[in-house]
Parts: sequence; C-alpha cells; structure tokens
Amino acid sequence: MKRRTFLAGATAASAGYWIANSQATAEDKSPNEKLNIGAIGVGGRGAGDLAGVSGENIVALCDVDENRLKSAAAKHKGAETYFDYRKLIDQKNLDAVVVATPDHHHAPAAMRAIQRGLHVYCEKPLTHTVEEARLLTKAAAEKKVATQMGTQNHEHPGYLRLVELLESGVIGNVGEVHVITDRPGRWWPQGLAAPTAKQEIPAHLKWDLWLGPASERPYHQAYVPFRWRGWWDFGCGAIGDMAIHLMDPAFWALRLGRTPVTVSSKGPAPMPHCGPKWMITKFDFAARKKLPPCSVHWYEGVAKPPKGVAELVPMNGSLFIGDKGKIAIQHGQSPVLLPKEKFADFKGPDPYLPKSPGHHQQWIQACKTGSRTGSNFDYAGPFTEVVLLGNVAFRVGKSLQYDPAQMKVTNVAEANELLTKKYRKGWEVKL
Repeated sequence: MKRRTFLAGATAASAGYWIANSQATAEDKSPNEKLNIGAIGVGGRGAGDLAGVSGENIVALCDVDENRLKSAAAKHKGAETYFDYRKLIDQKNLDAVVVATPDHHHAPAAMRAIQRGLHVYCEKPLTHTVEEARLLTKAAAEKKVATQMGTQNHEHPGYLRLVELLESGVIGNVGEVHVITDRPGRWWPQGLAAPTAKQEIPAHLKWDLWLGPASERPYHQAYVPFRWRGWWDFGCGAIGDMAIHLMDPAFWALRLGRTPVTVSSKGPAPMPHCGPKWMITKFDFAARKKLPPCSVHWYEGVAKPPKGVAELVPMNGSLFIGDKGKIAIQHGQSPVLLPKEKFADFKGPDPYLPKSPGHHQQWIQACKTGSRTGSNFDYAGPFTEVVLLGNVAFRVGKSLQYDPAQMKVTNVAEANELLTKKYRKGWEVKL
C-alpha cells in the first residue's frame, strides 16, 4: 500500500475547520479500510471515546485501573493491553491513538504519539499548561497528523447555527459575552486542603503510573477516581472542564485566537493545591481586524452574573451581547435571539457550516482522507492557552497582560512560572 498522502493544507472560511497535508508514518488507508487504534484510558470519558471509535480496529488498550482494563479487553478481544501508555505508543501496527486520561497526562501521551507519526484524538482540555498547548500545536503541525480535541459540542447543530448567526452579524458587533457553569460542587469538590493521611493503594490501581509526570505523594481517595479534576497537579478545575465547551462558540465566531488579552480572576482566597469553590474571570480581548474589542466573562460554581445578565443567560450556557441584539444558548441546545419580539419574524442565514458526521467520525475521516476536523490542535491549542490563563490569573491574584506572540505575561513576571511545570523523569513533554 502507498504511504498516506493528504490534501493540500488550507484553512476554511470559518476558524476551526482544517485540511491537512500529511506525511504521517502510518500506512495509507482508503476510506473503506479500518484504522488500527490504541485507546489510552478506557473508563469514564475514555469508555465513551472508545465506543465512538469502536467501528475501527481496536488493537491496543491502556489503563492504570486493572478492573477497567479487563472490562475493555473483554469487549475488544485480541487487543494488546498495557498499564503504561508509553509502551502502548511503541506498538508497531498503530495508526492512531485516543487519549482520555486525567488532564496532567494529556500532553505526555499526545506528544509521544505525535512524534511517532500517529494521529491523535485527545480529550479536553487539550493540555494541563499553556506551554504544553503551544508545544502540541507545533508538533502536530510539523508531523502533519490528523488531530481532534474532544469537545464534542463543537459539532452540535445548535453551536453551528450560533456561529453562523454571530458571523453573519445578526446582533451586530459583539462586545460582551457572559458564560456560566454550575461546576464544580456537585460534580467534584474544590477549595480543599491537600490530604495528609496515607491510605492503602487499591490492589487494582497502578498508583505510580497514575501519578505519571506529577510529583510523588501517597495515595489518597481524595484524588481518584474523578475527584482529581480540582487539584492543580492533576486537573484544570471547572474552567478547564466546561469553558472548553461553553466558550468554544465565542472563541470560534469572534476570532479570539492568538489575540492579546488581559485576564483577571477573583474568588475565595487561593489555596496552594486545589482550585476554588467559585471563580469569576474576565478576558478582555483586543480588536481583531474589523472586529472590535470584546470581553468574555466567566462564572463558575456558586458565582452568578449581574442580575440583568443572570435573567437571560442559562445555566451551563452563554449570553452574547451585540449592538443590535443578544443571543442566549444553553449547552447542547439551540440559540435564542433576544429580545424575542424584535426577532419574532426573523429568518436566519441559510446554514453554511457543513453538517458533521459526529466528532469521532470526523476525526476518523480526517485520518483516512485528510478531510477537516473542527477541533484540530491548530485551533484547540490557542483556545486551551486562553482558557488556562484564567487559572493562572486566579492563582497569582493579579490582572495579567498576555502576549500570545511571545507566549508571555508581560506585566507580572511570576505568572510565567505557571505557564509551564516540572515533570518527573521519564514523563517530560518536549519537541
């Protein structure tokens, strides 16, 4: 079979749509041939991602939880099994991998796969740090592999219609966006002191491999399973979880990528190891070509928008305020134009963004044919950078001026230390 050749690189009219010029090392696949896929993380969200790609050949499975690994292996007989994804990535017959681990493993796994020339689907947030997002973006572009960040609602028809409304100027110039989520809280705890007790490691859990790049510490059930998201060493808190979904249409339609931005966050007194119970973050973006400056306001946990905004913005949703009207949308729903009486007889633009075959299928098609993916790393990397700046501003306690051209906070030197991190030996992320 011929080595894979992809279509000429190009950026489509709307940001987030991409065609690759691939020189991937995997063998050529026609659209009717199946990919050989390895799954890194097979429980929780990983189980959903594994189901999403199960029409292909699942040839390798990895999880640090032996029970989850055995369960997945029973469904995918013949797949090689691993506890250490670094060994999975070395498996010779792989075309692609799906990464669905805690946040601190995203970049170590994805970077190793990309450097092997493998196509990568990686859950959101794309990375644990700003620097990792920049490195993955660069590596994916250099290796010319098909990539997708797992933000499934990027392909939701309601979000596609919202982007079309915003791009078409239906509500005029948008100068203000408000985004709200009820997480954390009932989903996972935050605002906690680090545990000091040492607990027995469950027999089915490979604790040292679960820690991976993070510094060594005793096992504690405060971290595993899903409670890891609120701890800075492992997760990115509520903003890293839900902003990747809820801020996506704003980042996409308002062209906020690689734009100088000022970021400020407030909430309870910062704790050294854990995210806050609530946080309010403001992103002030500079003008983009013909688009005016824009502020994006983020509210998480028990934080609430001002009364006039709270009456219009749905929980786990967004409100876009333009000079000709407003748009409200709930996560996974359709946009609503406001005031309703003004837009009672309004007919929106004819749909022009292509209907998606599904987030996983879109990536699979890209692996085989070079077709577009909506959340490729060239899009997801800059988006992740912006989102994670909210945590940096909160932890530093100061307003930050971020220059994406330099990947640097220009006014608060100590903030730059939080754009990167140290890794345990053997887990480094580097080009």
